[in-house]
Amino acid sequence: MRCSLFLITIIISSPFFSQKFNRQDSLRGNITSERSWWDVKKYELSIEPNISKHKIKGNNTITFSTKRQGKRMQIDLQEPMNIDSVSFFEEKTTLKRDGNVYYIDFENELYPDKTYKIKLYFSGKPRKAVNAPWDGGWIWKKDQQGNPWISIACQGLGASVWYPCKDHQSDEPDLGAKIAITVPNNLSAISNGKFIGKDNTKDKSTYYWEVKNPINNYNIAVYIGKYSHWSDSFEGEKGKLPIDYWVLESNVEIAKKQFTQTKGMLTCFEHWFGPYPFYEDGYKLVEAPFLGMEHQSAIAYGNQYKNGYLGTDRSRSGMGKDWDYILIHESGHEWFGNNITSKDIADMWIHESFTTYSELLYVECSKGKEAANIYSQGDRTNTDNDKPIIGIYNVNNEGSVDMYSKGSAMLHTIRQLVNDDEKFRQLLRDLNKRYWHSTVTTEQIEKFIIENTNLPLEPIFNQYLRTIQIPILEYKILGNKIQYHYTNCIQGFNMKLQLKNGKWIEPIEAWKEIEIASNDFKVNPNFFVKTINISE
Repeated sequence: MRCSLFLITIIISSPFFSQKFNRQDSLRGNITSERSWWDVKKYELSIEPNISKHKIKGNNTITFSTKRQGKRMQIDLQEPMNIDSVSFFEEKTTLKRDGNVYYIDFENELYPDKTYKIKLYFSGKPRKAVNAPWDGGWIWKKDQQGNPWISIACQGLGASVWYPCKDHQSDEPDLGAKIAITVPNNLSAISNGKFIGKDNTKDKSTYYWEVKNPINNYNIAVYIGKYSHWSDSFEGEKGKLPIDYWVLESNVEIAKKQFTQTKGMLTCFEHWFGPYPFYEDGYKLVEAPFLGMEHQSAIAYGNQYKNGYLGTDRSRSGMGKDWDYILIHESGHEWFGNNITSKDIADMWIHESFTTYSELLYVECSKGKEAANIYSQGDRTNTDNDKPIIGIYNVNNEGSVDMYSKGSAMLHTIRQLVNDDEKFRQLLRDLNKRYWHSTVTTEQIEKFIIENTNLPLEPIFNQYLRTIQIPILEYKILGNKIQYHYTNCIQGFNMKLQLKNGKWIEPIEAWKEIEIASNDFKVNPNFFVKTINISE
């Protein structure tokens, strides 16, 4: 194979680029005209589940500002959930449904540069998750004692699977959210942010939670069960960070032992990424009836109090078996995914590649750099190369699951090119500082990294994010000389490589020659390339 545009043509014409999308996909994934004129400032969400019937009812007050005049508003709520009524001051509104979208028409044009509130009453039987978190919906389970144990996981599927909102990652409520959950008196209800109070009646309790920081829609979480709670704190870069743990009553002792990993993780990640992004909202681990999810400031934990990934080493390297994968990975999302959020879900590699890389950094903090390198080399064997890491824009389409391991391997390759660990650490910290509580595009992240490393990384991003090819370094031994070149790559791919002996080579598509002993021509294995000796 030769490096050429022909490869890209093949990729673009292949089946994974021929997915069919419909009007509903476009309504969900696009910044439509009915979305673009207003900006979410705050959600005030109140819900009450009917546990026996697997139904919910509630209301969401949306505070929003107007960028320009507007009269028609798009609100997302997926079938079979329903908006029952709308309250907007005392003005008349009309409500029209189009599949998973509602259009609210105001009686009069709303003025630009103003702030308004609209209250949406909703009810229904939300979609159930069959295999959370891999599919989305509500999880209605029971614990081992037969008590109700309920939660929600909806990344990708979207928060509109259960409450009415502007369901697009580019618009987070700038002023956060308030969440009120009403449950039977014998159960607890946990959500994001800080606990601000509880109301009791004879049979029910309403728990109130408040998030001060911007939060993505899919991160707003509900946990209901027979929970026990304890608190702790962490002395971090911005002072004292409150830590809270909510676990099933029967698991308190084992949880206290397992969660001793929390402070080491926070120390490591603050070192590499900068301050924990949500000091005002605290950090919580909440035992969940599914594997896990990065619910901001209320991380869902379901790894069965085992080290590794449900007790196994996902990297198969031997370096991922003695720390809790879900605790570490989902916490890494507080920086990448929650602090820095992709505007379009097609760019979700920004969440998953950096967070998967956080696993390697945790290994480095706890076991050293060589152990981290071994972990990275093991983890990248999980790459499928089924389709590009970047998905299709404006239709709510994710890219390949390779955004995890392949994306992490790409970042580790870039670290080798930077060739200065302190500079690379500052890059990650500066990235979180520059895009603090922001939504971003791939282009912004690429530009930031290129400008701050002063390296020609455009071909590397194009190769690993936009194609399914892993570059191949072909070489042949000719006495005391080695000839080498790149194949299986995009045109113009010219990434430098470091040999194990420290010497650098600069392969391109054309053959090059170097005078070196064959035993010394071994590529640093931290570069994500394949090498093939074609002289054998």
